[in-house]
Amino acid sequence: MVFCLSSEEPRRPLRSDMVHFQASEVQQLLHNKFVVILGDSIQRAVYKDLVLLLQKDSLLTAAQLKAKGELSFEQDQLVAGGQLGELHNGTQYREVRQFCSGSGHHLVRFYFLTRVYSEYLEDVLEELTYGPAPDLVIINSCLWDLSRYGRCSMESYRENLERVFVRMDQVLPDSCLLVWNMAMPLGERITGGFLLPELQPLAGSLRRDVVEGNFYSATLAGDHCFDVLDLHFHFRHAVQHRHRDGVHWDQHAHRHLSHLLLTHVADAWGVELPKRGYPPGQPFPPHEFFNYNPVEDFSMPPHLGCGPGVNFVPGPLPPPIPGPNPHGQHWGPVVHRGMPRYVPNSPYHVRRMGGPCRQRLRHSERLIHTYKLDRRPPAHSGTWPG
Repeated sequence: MVFCLSSEEPRRPLRSDMVHFQASEVQQLLHNKFVVILGDSIQRAVYKDLVLLLQKDSLLTAAQLKAKGELSFEQDQLVAGGQLGELHNGTQYREVRQFCSGSGHHLVRFYFLTRVYSEYLEDVLEELTYGPAPDLVIINSCLWDLSRYGRCSMESYRENLERVFVRMDQVLPDSCLLVWNMAMPLGERITGGFLLPELQPLAGSLRRDVVEGNFYSATLAGDHCFDVLDLHFHFRHAVQHRHRDGVHWDQHAHRHLSHLLLTHVADAWGVELPKRGYPPGQPFPPHEFFNYNPVEDFSMPPHLGCGPGVNFVPGPLPPPIPGPNPHGQHWGPVVHRGMPRYVPNSPYHVRRMGGPCRQRLRHSERLIHTYKLDRRPPAHSGTWPG
């Protein structure tokens, strides 16, 4: 695989095809859908904003974003860990949350991860195997992987990425859409409780390690025909919405993230989205959200040999994990994983699986249909088991 950046062709401005969803439209899009979100505190905020947006058109408060392991958030329930156990910043921290709407037509679950693949993740996959089958899985793990597991953390991260994508292929049903959220850009200084005092020397290199980790995660996700949402690219010029700790983001950023994610999901499911201008009363229009800050530099790390006009051939990825499905390919996905209709202008050009993936679309491809979101309530089609 060759990664190319050329200085001859100027980069186009960011396209603003994102739809700004209202709560009623999110309810329709995710009607009778089981959504599973896995990851760190950033992914927990993704979960919280989605739960809030399924109920009302308002933003998270600063207190809600900061809260960790609380017994209840906006009608959800803490299932395990958090305040039911011990609150700490160690790698054994656990937190499982779940939201089930009053109508029973929306189920959203969150698992806190401190490593992208582990024995705990196998326990999570076992739960998903014997419980309701998820329709949408949103996952990311990067910062903990690269900062808490020793000097060889990047090599371990790459190996664990391969493991997790193979296992997701084996466990998730073909109808499930998996979206890999790439890690968001870090600040130059990282403060607060994320990095323990003895890990503070890593702060300077961690933001570059995240860029490298993002490259490998996007590459492997694409190789397995999973979808990739490049949040690092989308938020590289929105640093005014990042908290002072250099890691977390404000409520405006997370609502913007939700719109990006839901637009991506709707496109994958073939949903025709409503056409309208930017809704009044929102805190900022798109052109104000992305204010370029020339101080920020999110270029690829120098040791990757990437720059204007440079062809980058990355080092070999870890060998596939042996198992019943060594190549980790689905045999009839309902959605076109890893093959979006529109490829955004992004520094991460993931290789698309042109031949085999397309040839393996069987009769289940006919399940893809296009329908419109409107303000009428969706037809009743069953409730979640109690």
